[in-house]
Amino acid sequence: MFKKLSRAALGAAVPHDKATSGMQTVTMPLPSKLVLCMQQHIGAPCTPVVKKGDHVDVGTVVGKAPSVVSADIHSGVSGTVMGIETVQYPTGGVVQAVVIEPDGQQTIAANIKKPSVTNYESFIQAVRDCGLVGLGGAGFPTAVKLSPKNLQQVDTLVINGAECESYLTADNREFLEHSDTILSGIKAVMEYLQIQKCCIGIERNKPEAMDLMFSLIKDEPAIKVVPLPSRYPQGAEKVLIERTVGREVPRGGLPSDVGVIVLNVTTVSTIGKYLQTGMPLTTKRVTVEGDAVAKPQNVEVIIGTPLEEVLEFCGGTKVQAAKVITGGPMMGTAQVSLQFPVLKQNNGLLVLSEKSAHLPAAQPCIRCGRCISACPMGLSPVEIANAYNRKDTHALDKMMVDLCIACGTCAYVCPAKRPVSQTMALAKDYLKRKGGEK
Repeated sequence: MFKKLSRAALGAAVPHDKATSGMQTVTMPLPSKLVLCMQQHIGAPCTPVVKKGDHVDVGTVVGKAPSVVSADIHSGVSGTVMGIETVQYPTGGVVQAVVIEPDGQQTIAANIKKPSVTNYESFIQAVRDCGLVGLGGAGFPTAVKLSPKNLQQVDTLVINGAECESYLTADNREFLEHSDTILSGIKAVMEYLQIQKCCIGIERNKPEAMDLMFSLIKDEPAIKVVPLPSRYPQGAEKVLIERTVGREVPRGGLPSDVGVIVLNVTTVSTIGKYLQTGMPLTTKRVTVEGDAVAKPQNVEVIIGTPLEEVLEFCGGTKVQAAKVITGGPMMGTAQVSLQFPVLKQNNGLLVLSEKSAHLPAAQPCIRCGRCISACPMGLSPVEIANAYNRKDTHALDKMMVDLCIACGTCAYVCPAKRPVSQTMALAKDYLKRKGGEK
């Protein structure tokens, strides 16, 4: 028996800022260059397989995965390789990047063809050849996620269509614009992995997407739509599993340990597209939003396009930009330069004014317990902070700080505006380095 929980009802009521949800996706013209980072996924960085002066076509592999937990990187343009550069990540690390100058022809690589998929092995190989990673933000190689060691015990596919962060509407547009490939991707995963049922989780603040999917699955008894509360972070993997199928992923466990595989809706849609066309992952829908953006919209962008050019396509800024974030405002990554390119896992580009980006000064903790009440994982951030300040490894392990999903809910609800989520991250890293119970 799987434990039934109500923990997923916790979290925070973040603002419902979804102004671009009704806007049709627009395709951005070719950029002046592509900067294809060799690290666009969780796992080992890719190895460049092209050199300066080489010609590439759309779909050409430019970065080869060196291990199983990695994903090939393909060119989204035809053109000439300008060189292999070193790019600094916003997190401080460095990685190699293949820089390509487009020729404007968009010639498709000769080897691009519909894959021949007849069984589980050929299906997993097709997903691997696509270069697909989790497109909701995590960037975990999809072929690895679809290859759990206990596949025979997996009975449910959960599709993450929550998109619970403010501003972001890219997944919602995927529902409305590509429902056919969403369904074909779901059916392919269920068929080749022999999964009996599928739950599509969609937050209630996306009524058009819910209505459309309800109408499309009315004759599909194995697939159901599960309306989710509009409460952050419904899209967190463990929270989503609890909300859709009522199962708790154990500490240190994976979704497959409770018979579940979770895929983002755009990820599964991309599987459907690849099986139809054989075109690997080279483009990404990005929600360009924020009070400093002149023309907020959803844009189909070639992966590797510099953020600066994406912003320029959206009219630039109407006020001085104070902060640029890739992803959502709760879990996104602040950028130090607009020269950094769009990555596979980027689903948003937020440009905020000083008014929106300004953080109030932190005040002393008033012991109100809101961080405890709101934590979707049932943790006690204020007590964890005390244990971290004491460097008490035993207490951190006992309070299970390793379960923190870095959602930022604790910091959002804190009336004293303390850096609670940052402290949680430090405590989690400290426990990992010192070693805790598995």
